Amino acid sequence: MITKRINHSAIACLLCCNIVAALTACSDILDTSSEMVQFEEDNTLNHPTDSVYSVLGIVNRMQLIADRTVLLGEVRSDLVEPTEAASADLKRLSAFDLTQANKYNQVSDYYAIINNCNFYLAHVDTALERRGRKLFEYEYAVVKAYRAWTYLELVKNYGQVPLITKPMMTEREAEEALKMQYTDIKGICNFFIDDLTPYAKTPQPNYGTINGLNSKFFFIPVRALLGDLCLWAGRYEEAARWYNSYLNDELEPVTLNYGSRSRWTSATDFQSPSAAYSVSSTEVLSYIPMEARIFDGTVSDLGNVFNSTQENNYYFQMTPSASLRRLSADQVNCIEYKTETTTDTVYAPRSGLSNDLFVGDLRLYSYFRQTSRGGQDEYSEYSSLSQSISKLSTAQIATYRKTMVYLRYAEALCRARLPQSAMCVLKYGMCPEHIYTHIDSLERVDAGDLINFDANTFTQEIALGIHSRGSGDSQCNAYYVLPQPANALATRQDTIDYQIPLVEDLIINEMALEGAFEGYRFYDLMRVALRRNDPSYLANPISRRSGETNEQLRALLMDQKNWFLPLP
Repeated sequence: MITKRINHSAIACLLCCNIVAALTACSDILDTSSEMVQFEEDNTLNHPTDSVYSVLGIVNRMQLIADRTVLLGEVRSDLVEPTEAASADLKRLSAFDLTQANKYNQVSDYYAIINNCNFYLAHVDTALERRGRKLFEYEYAVVKAYRAWTYLELVKNYGQVPLITKPMMTEREAEEALKMQYTDIKGICNFFIDDLTPYAKTPQPNYGTINGLNSKFFFIPVRALLGDLCLWAGRYEEAARWYNSYLNDELEPVTLNYGSRSRWTSATDFQSPSAAYSVSSTEVLSYIPMEARIFDGTVSDLGNVFNSTQENNYYFQMTPSASLRRLSADQVNCIEYKTETTTDTVYAPRSGLSNDLFVGDLRLYSYFRQTSRGGQDEYSEYSSLSQSISKLSTAQIATYRKTMVYLRYAEALCRARLPQSAMCVLKYGMCPEHIYTHIDSLERVDAGDLINFDANTFTQEIALGIHSRGSGDSQCNAYYVLPQPANALATRQDTIDYQIPLVEDLIINEMALEGAFEGYRFYDLMRVALRRNDPSYLANPISRRSGETNEQLRALLMDQKNWFLPLP
């Protein structure tokens, strides 16, 4: 296991992973108490094993917040609802009854990672060279990315936080750090954009296989992270440029799996659709590896939250909301139907189907099942209903996956005043042929290299509109189109201004259809609500998650301060 492998060598190697922020003082945010802290100022990480184990030690610390990256973004969204079996802490999260006592409000775990990163960056010997290359160049960039990613997760949940970039080794240092002015989301993002940019194309290290896992997936993709930071900071053209650079990388381009989609396979038989949609290993770009046994470290509890297991007596705690079911059913599903002489579009029926989940988008049907468990009476300790959400993994908690990066790229394009380009990501897929056909010449000029994709790699055969992963052949869908005003507007720019928020709404809906149960939704709503200075963009859907508006919850969420967890 990851943790076990690290610990055998940790004591001998001055591991920054053991500079643990136990956080019992300094307002429970920062603390320096640890039985393994080294205080000598001249200690330097100057041996390869020091650096390797230190990086893996940071991965070990990230396990502590892995479940939270999903739960804090999902439980507070409009896509899931708590069941009667949900824990008190999950119910309070869902109701935005946010207190310091909630088990998911542990800011100290984020600062433990940050302090480990800060220690590494302060003590690694960056000047050491071997065979003409700086020995720790790759690890230095990896740790910079871990720190930036953790800060982004932290500030999304707390609104404003202390920005600390030096290791806190004493109580006095921690106290002084907490006297600093706290930094908000834009401030955090702008700082780390500058901090990470020099390492945007630094290769990642190769540690080979660790416990049967390819270690390259442990590392955060820097350019994708820079895209996220720019997106949150409102630097949209830069965000689109970083995403495009990452997706269109010459050595490792990010292409989509055309077979990983659920669809009706016949235009005449609507009895049993394909359930091929999945979030498989080919979709995931990076993840936090979790342990299989508590003895070895941190084990994910997501299975017990979302699924029926023997451990929870089949009582799942969260379930798809009425809002998610409605969003899925509201989609129009179609099939491109070809004969020897004609091509036509057939739309799937919206009634008379054998399963309610067959209506509209098919992704929810593909990964979600609820079944009755026979033999349970009123005295049974086991649930009479079983739930399975197969897209969840408890072995690897994804930090980045392909389709979500494409959707954020679309969001950046849209806000960079390129709505046709954003719509192309959703409806057609990005390849030179589709770009030339479905984006007019004026926008192609405006977009420039923001929509460049290599013709040898990104072909029509693999280019896929994200909407087609669950809603059929979206390229043929006459109901899923670039919004147009009812009457011609005075200028082209007026039309673009009209289209931007409407295309953005389509993107945010697509993010929900594609990313449900993965922890994105609350933050996606929050990002747009902040951008538009409109708290109702978040308050309205969340207050309607059960199908009817909860006026008390809506009023609570109309005040932005209630979106964030309280700091100690």
